[in-house]
Amino acid sequence: MRTNGTNGGRGRQAAYFDLDKTVLATSTTLAMGDPMRRSGLISTTALARGVVAQLPYLLIGADEAQGERLMNQLARLSTGVERSRLQEVVAQAMSTAIEPAVYTEALDLIEAHRRAGHDVVIVSGSAEEMVEPIAALVGADRSVASRMEVDGQGRFTGRISRSLLHGAKVEALDADARAHGIDLSASWAYSDSVSDLPMLQAVGHPVAVNPDRELRRRAQEEGWPVRDFQRPVTLRRLLPSPPSCGHREEAVLSGALLVGAGAAVAWLVARRR
Repeated sequence: MRTNGTNGGRGRQAAYFDLDKTVLATSTTLAMGDPMRRSGLISTTALARGVVAQLPYLLIGADEAQGERLMNQLARLSTGVERSRLQEVVAQAMSTAIEPAVYTEALDLIEAHRRAGHDVVIVSGSAEEMVEPIAALVGADRSVASRMEVDGQGRFTGRISRSLLHGAKVEALDADARAHGIDLSASWAYSDSVSDLPMLQAVGHPVAVNPDRELRRRAQEEGWPVRDFQRPVTLRRLLPSPPSCGHREEAVLSGALLVGAGAAVAWLVARRR
């Protein structure tokens, strides 16, 4: 834990929130998958591959190496997509794909920090094109997220220009603290995963939210607060819509996708209970 802040302990206070499975009851990319497919940004095949890749993360979390592989795989799915088009699809999907997945308890915490005069910052390994509008939706002051490389024509290249996975979040907190006069030793951090342990240790008030087994154990050892949010994932909203008739291959893929994602969500709900 840090013992002093940017202004010798006299800086502002902030609350840093991880996004996936902390503010949202699912993965940002999984929630946005079906809107992206329906808009034509990605194919049903690509969506199926992306969801299959994310199931282990949803079920048991991912270490840094696994997270990096997953992030690179998801970035490759965006190759050739116009950044402005993705931003448009994300904006249109806020009410249908994201709002139903937001934890009520997370909104209450964010509002409490805002009332106390604290900065609220979303810190996420997901792409900034998705994270920024979600941060605005939940009432955060700003966000820090991963950045996908864009070429001269405004299209994604399939490469990551800034990764904000796990340990890199500490650098993001340091930069945010310097830029906004934040005293990290007097600030809060919220996360569900032991992979975010460095971020939690970087502040004076770490909180484990819906923690995985290892983070729950660590939180108990350290005496950190543990919060278990109870709002269930909205299956009807988050699972992909059925494909149109006559596309047998897409029907098979979407069927497998529904079964796999449905099993993952059911497991998560049962685990929280």
